[in-house]
This record gives sequence, C-alpha cells and structure tokens, in this order.
Amino acid sequence: MDTPVLEARAVQKHLRRAPRKVRLVADAVRGEQVDKAIKRLEFTKKASAEDVIKVIKSAAANLRDKFQEERFDNEDLVIKEIYVDEGVTLKRIQPAPMGRAHRINKRSCHITVKVAKRDQESVNE
Repeated sequence: MDTPVLEARAVQKHLRRAPRKVRLVADAVRGEQVDKAIKRLEFTKKASAEDVIKVIKSAAANLRDKFQEERFDNEDLVIKEIYVDEGVTLKRIQPAPMGRAHRINKRSCHITVKVAKRDQESVNE
C-alpha cells in the first residue's frame, strides 16, 4: 500500500494587492525550508511579505493538523509550491481634463502555498 503524501496547502483569496508585487516576494522563497523562508520574509522590505508569511504558516499548520500522529517542525518542512494568481480587478475612474475619465484598476490576487515534508535525500546535501 502506498504511503500517504505528506503535503498540505493553504490559499489566501482576494488579497487586495497587485499580483505582480506579491510574486516578487513569493519567488524569493520558492523551494526553501519553511523556517528559513519565514526568517527571510521577516526582514524583507515589502508590504506583501507579511501576507505571504501568514499563508506559509497556515499551510504548515494544515500539515500538522492533517497528520496529527507525526511530529513536524518548521525545519522539517519545505515549500513545495508557491504561486500567485490574479484575482478580481475593481475598476474605478479618475476624472481627467476636458470631461474625460481615466480608468484605475485596483487589482487583487490569490496566494497558494503547498508545503511538504523534506526528503531524507535532500537533508544529506
């Protein structure tokens, strides 16, 4: 019988930040250990770093909740996948000269994080 895949995910939907800006933060921690990723993001000077930390911690907690019989520390977990999708765009207008109007797009995004237990082969490296 196959062993269960030790991974869990967390999703933050409708975050009112531009996906382009959040992707910069997400790309910085892709593939890292959870504890190192959180430490790195705590010292990142981007506003969206706090939101990414929250989703990473939630995914790690989901893994601990899903597999309660095992003990997981943050250094045992690795960020398997992290991606930022575009959410709904709120369209607003900015009055412009001569009776015109310019559109302002207020973008939102969805952050998805999958964490998994680190393989023993990668521990030796």
